[in-house]
Amino acid sequence: MSENKRYSVAVHFEKSDRSYYFVSEDESLKIGDQVICETIRGIELGRIASKLNEIEGDFDESELRPILRKAIELDLERYEQNIVDAEEAYQIAIKEVKKLNLPMKLTMAEYTLDRNKLQFDFAAEERVDFRELAKRLASIFHTRIELRQIGPRDRAKATGGLGVCGLKLCCSLFLNEFDGISINRAKNQMLALNIPKLSGACGKLICCLKYEDEQYSELKKYYPRLGEKIKIEDNEYHVSSINVLSRTVKIENPEDVKILDLDEYNQLSKGKKIDDETLA
Repeated sequence: MSENKRYSVAVHFEKSDRSYYFVSEDESLKIGDQVICETIRGIELGRIASKLNEIEGDFDESELRPILRKAIELDLERYEQNIVDAEEAYQIAIKEVKKLNLPMKLTMAEYTLDRNKLQFDFAAEERVDFRELAKRLASIFHTRIELRQIGPRDRAKATGGLGVCGLKLCCSLFLNEFDGISINRAKNQMLALNIPKLSGACGKLICCLKYEDEQYSELKKYYPRLGEKIKIEDNEYHVSSINVLSRTVKIENPEDVKILDLDEYNQLSKGKKIDDETLA
């Protein structure tokens, strides 16, 4: 153990599909070691998932939470017992929800390792006044109760499953933020606006709409705008669609339809674009 050196290290938690970085002064830690960490949720058991990286220079203690110590046998036994007790608490809480006739569906229950907090996640269409439920649960379990309402995306993340691509849901693998997923992204990528086909397991628009959106926006700068008019062999055409994947441009008029390579279109359109003002 060094008093002067501090290390950042990734820690993986069993109910999460990603690792989080913590700080430690214990230079003996190695991949696979089970450790006790102070997280935003409370005291939790995790497993070292990376090599130690020495932190050089000044260190802001607010940036990384600490690894408290290596886990001992008692910690592992308590962890396993907490899983059993949390499942029992989950079943009891479901009954209490029914007694109070609350419009909510519990999705999970989990104790922190030190049992200072028992957290319940629930899904609901609207905000729920769960104050009476929290009081009842606190009197039953004699610990701090936290009730957290989660959205459809968070519920899918917790439940897991397969996406339309056949792979595990991205939200359950690595996504932690679901920002900026709107129908405008589908429009930008020129996808058919079929909402059921564009929806994921959560019922919301699929998160993968944002993966290629920036690239589509960049590539489309090199393509003609839809409706642009050009004249080829004395025939007037307008751009009806583009395909950035195949690098093609579709032009048409009432009598003819042509699908041109982007380079071919650019060559043919030189000096042959018809300005709307000219038509007017």
